Amino acid sequence: MPNVIEITDFSVPELDIYARLTENQLVNRAHPEDALFIAESPVVIERALDAGCVPVSFLMETKHVQGKGRALIARCGDIPVYAAPLETLTALTGFHLTRGMLCAMRRPRLLPAEELLRGMTRVAVLENVMNPTNIGAIFRSAAALGMDAVLLTSEGSDPLYRRAVRVSMGTVFQIPWTYLPEERPWTELLHDLGFKTAAMALRSDSLSIADPRLAAEERLAVVLGTEGDGLAGATIAGCDYTVRIPMSHGVDSLNVAAASAVAFYQLGKCKK
Repeated sequence: MPNVIEITDFSVPELDIYARLTENQLVNRAHPEDALFIAESPVVIERALDAGCVPVSFLMETKHVQGKGRALIARCGDIPVYAAPLETLTALTGFHLTRGMLCAMRRPRLLPAEELLRGMTRVAVLENVMNPTNIGAIFRSAAALGMDAVLLTSEGSDPLYRRAVRVSMGTVFQIPWTYLPEERPWTELLHDLGFKTAAMALRSDSLSIADPRLAAEERLAVVLGTEGDGLAGATIAGCDYTVRIPMSHGVDSLNVAAASAVAFYQLGKCKK
């Protein structure tokens, strides 16, 4: 039998995860063994479970306990299922729950980049991408369009933020990812691992993304920068190629999520 607990008191500490802790507090950098994230919607929760993520509790619209959430609950043993009508859940969390359910889960352990990249030939690198919606969209494109993994700098948005996970449609659990080390330039690390690096940047000397030399590289890292300023000058200087997407009608740039989809389609494994 599911461990269903009807919500009658918003102040109970068990609901802090959903009602009062910020995304940064859930990360719990001081005690990473206790770090959590929130998965939203049945599809995302299912993909997280399929990837081996460990559930802690559910927050669910009452009607879904014996409906859309029933099979998910059955996979999770006797963890608490906090239930209430949708309007109560909205008042508790401060936002409208997608498909009427959330699941708090333990954050998975991330592999070091050197270990993660063994045997991989096409990876995306995100330098300081700050918008969780863009992060989620980039992960979805990377998973769909033939990238092996995603690497991130620590200053960017967390791929396990609730919005990023939801926008990714759970693909953040389907494509391997990790953070780049900070102790030395990460371009050096990628070069040491045999990758050529392609910086997506608007420069006078940049190559067209259709240049055959790019697709011919055995191991290639596609590097994308932050929404406003793009890639740092030092990053571009440290890359093997500078690459642009040809555009028309006087348009000079694309949103980083849109640019990533074009780049991954052209340079990912789907085209090989």
